[in-house]
Amino acid sequence: MQFILALQLRITPLSSTDQKKNSPTRYTMTQTTSQNLNVIQQKMTSACQRAGRSPNEVQLVAVTKYAQLEWVQGLIDLGHMDLGESRPQQLSERCETLSDSITWHMIGHLQRNKVRSVLETGAIIHSVDSQRLLERIESLAQEMNVTAEVFIEVNISHETSKHGFSPDEVSSVVPLLKDSPHIKALGMMTMAPYAEDPEESRPYFRELRELQTLLNKQLPDDRKLSSLSMGMSGDFEVAIEEGATHIRIGSALFEGLSND
Repeated sequence: MQFILALQLRITPLSSTDQKKNSPTRYTMTQTTSQNLNVIQQKMTSACQRAGRSPNEVQLVAVTKYAQLEWVQGLIDLGHMDLGESRPQQLSERCETLSDSITWHMIGHLQRNKVRSVLETGAIIHSVDSQRLLERIESLAQEMNVTAEVFIEVNISHETSKHGFSPDEVSSVVPLLKDSPHIKALGMMTMAPYAEDPEESRPYFRELRELQTLLNKQLPDDRKLSSLSMGMSGDFEVAIEEGATHIRIGSALFEGLSND
């Protein structure tokens, strides 16, 4: 009887969940993502070497706004825990669904009526683009008894399609940064105009770094900005050479994966 039972157990078919976990498609997906991640990390290391920096100074934020949840989980399984979302609703949903160990980054335009939901996720906000938004974050952070970590977004390229302070007006946030105890400003963020040649992004990244230096001269030691969020899939190496501490990469991470 024991022998028959053992035989029956051996031929019991896998559940649909187990089949999915062990399917060639899932293995291939994880393998592709791992290869992409390794390539990016190697390029990050090379860029740091050229700039005389340590690779530990640069954080890769994986932009997952267009990625299927299965792809994101594969990235988490590889040990990558810094994820960036552009939509507050999707950020909230994925924060509820995925690991508590993830550090979330809100990288898209943030409306004032969405601030509460983003603060509830604990996400670092890369896109503070106005004084009114900064004031709203401070007000709600005080109410919720939390400290909001933020980047000040600057529209270095003056493109009308992009949000952010103009370089000329960004110094206006200094008094708010000094007097907002529930906000920890980490640094500044920008996006360079799209270009085929990554070198065309260099002046914009350099200008942001220089602008941060100017702002820091107006801030007390405990409020100085130490980080630069800049560089995406096409130009992150140049951004690192110009001082980026956070790079935001999506398409290069998930290259080769299909939405089918």
